[in-house]
Amino acid sequence: MSTVDWSSLLPEILHMISTNLKIHADYIRFRAVCTAWRASTPATPTHLPCQLPWLMLPQTSSSNHRRRAFFNLSNNKFHILDLPEACHRRRRCGSSHGWLIILEESPSIFLINPLTRAKITLPPLSTFPYVVRFDFSNVGREYILRSPYDDGLVNYVSQIYTCGLKDMRDSFVKKIVLSNSPSGGSKFLALAIMNKTGDLAYWKDGQNSWDLIEGARSFCEDVIFFNGLFYAVDKYGCIAVCDVSGDSPRVEFIHTPRANDGPEGDMQYLVNVNGELLLVTRYLELATELGQLQIGLGTYETHEFRVFRLDLSGRKWERVMSLDDTMLFLGENSSLALVASDFPGCKGNRIYFTDDYFELDYGGFPGNHDLGIFNLEDGRIEQLLCYPRNSHSHLQWPPPIWITPNPC
Repeated sequence: MSTVDWSSLLPEILHMISTNLKIHADYIRFRAVCTAWRASTPATPTHLPCQLPWLMLPQTSSSNHRRRAFFNLSNNKFHILDLPEACHRRRRCGSSHGWLIILEESPSIFLINPLTRAKITLPPLSTFPYVVRFDFSNVGREYILRSPYDDGLVNYVSQIYTCGLKDMRDSFVKKIVLSNSPSGGSKFLALAIMNKTGDLAYWKDGQNSWDLIEGARSFCEDVIFFNGLFYAVDKYGCIAVCDVSGDSPRVEFIHTPRANDGPEGDMQYLVNVNGELLLVTRYLELATELGQLQIGLGTYETHEFRVFRLDLSGRKWERVMSLDDTMLFLGENSSLALVASDFPGCKGNRIYFTDDYFELDYGGFPGNHDLGIFNLEDGRIEQLLCYPRNSHSHLQWPPPIWITPNPC
């Protein structure tokens, strides 16, 4: 019986096969078969769809501060990457399209792709709205800021306040979301949720500062780039649709009526699922375990999620009881929906969530790295194998975050 020389396959056939591979690990294995297959395919695959997110784990006191561990849900394995840019002295402020957004005390803001180590600088914190002046020499009060709550009745002294480097880095911005991946020099937009004021600020190519989106205050629960526009949601499920492509931003509102089982939980997330806009409401409860009470602590924990679909014809949220084969990834990352059957080891009708709430938002009680897998069918919360829920050994900061591996 004659054997087949697979290395002699025509380059056209190899190209056709490689472009039909949808998982990055499969593409790497394909190129590793032999020299001929590797030579017939580009090292960087640009055709791949969005990949299954990895869970970036926090540093431990004993870990190498240059390296970070990432957990792969599909095979339950860890990937260790060299990533000194995400050390303790820096704060990550979201992940979007495979890029981490990093804030420094310095006060730089930059994006980094953990796989390619490509880096992009954005305008610093000192260029945000309400920042009057930044002075490194004024130690502990480097920022002078203006309060946005000027109603003409407050005297001038109360409108101005100061903030130090660390406080500004940690609390001024809640989350930054990108419109698309900036890989390969692609133009993109960035929108920031300002944590202290509830405002939205944006940046686009050619700007040296972050500009305020007027009229969109309090739409600060979550933001998603959807159908070419930024959609922001408030505590009650109302939507601000922000177009920042022109010379000045334009805002339109989708006011949704409240229902008995409507979105009035503790946190809101927006997700694009097959061209439909979903709202996911997260409900928290104060956990008061005996051990925590003995040391004077309490922690908030997730106990339920509810999902709603936006009906634009009636401008209302409709309850969704099942996600079928869809799984959602929520947290400090840009919210993401994927088809579970595309990825081995994953289950549909699940919400994979991480801890992204600030202790200042909830009466001063800290989070305890509240993360897990919510089963929408029966309401149970399953543990992530790499990170058992409510383990008191997980007090390293910051908590884990989802990030989609992007090889481009």
